[in-house]
Amino acid sequence: TVQQAHNEAHGLVPNEIIEVDPGIVEAFLGRVKDPTPVDTSPGKGVESLIDAAFRAIMFTDLKDSTRMTTIFGDTKALHLLHIHNALTRNALRDHRGREVKHTGDGMMASFTSVLDAVECAITIQKAFAAHNQANPDAAMDLRIGISAGEPVEEYGDLFGNAVQLAARICAHTEPGRILVAQVVRDQYSGKEQLFSDLGEITPKGFDRAIHVYEVQWADYPVRLAIPKPTKRERIGD
Repeated sequence: TVQQAHNEAHGLVPNEIIEVDPGIVEAFLGRVKDPTPVDTSPGKGVESLIDAAFRAIMFTDLKDSTRMTTIFGDTKALHLLHIHNALTRNALRDHRGREVKHTGDGMMASFTSVLDAVECAITIQKAFAAHNQANPDAAMDLRIGISAGEPVEEYGDLFGNAVQLAARICAHTEPGRILVAQVVRDQYSGKEQLFSDLGEITPKGFDRAIHVYEVQWADYPVRLAIPKPTKRERIGD
């Protein structure tokens, strides 16, 4: 399953609940708010969230997330997680992505356009690079995997080969990089030189090798709308 792929990549997410001051959370979330909850019970029209069968599926995964509490302490680790959420959700909003679910230290998202998915992934990596440059003592590294196909939807969640493959590609990816399946490269309508051919891999659970490509995102021009943190919002203040 997707959760098994997630667990195999870096271990189980701690089950500890940390109580924090809502004011601290608001300082780090800024203007980014959680999406309005959706009633996913049968017959509530969840299908309207998906308007086409074909989807690009993106998984993100935060490196060493289970060690953040040990390294930084509870409060600072929570601050970093909220920054991660804000940067990722900003990019999803700007590139017409839909957050399918939060995995604890990453997200699963869907797009109707492969171009949007790839450019969203680039925007996310650039946002994290900017954060890391400004906060070298609180750097976060993210891996991203993208596949595409016709997933099956049930109660707002997505299932199927494209979802499994995106999760496995993400688990195979080194932190700070973006890997995509052949179908993403084939469907992409932007600059072809953006992709580097990495050859074939055989993801766990698949009976055949699949071709993967790396997105060379560092020099790709995207405009980042990352608000400067106030003094209160800076890490460690």
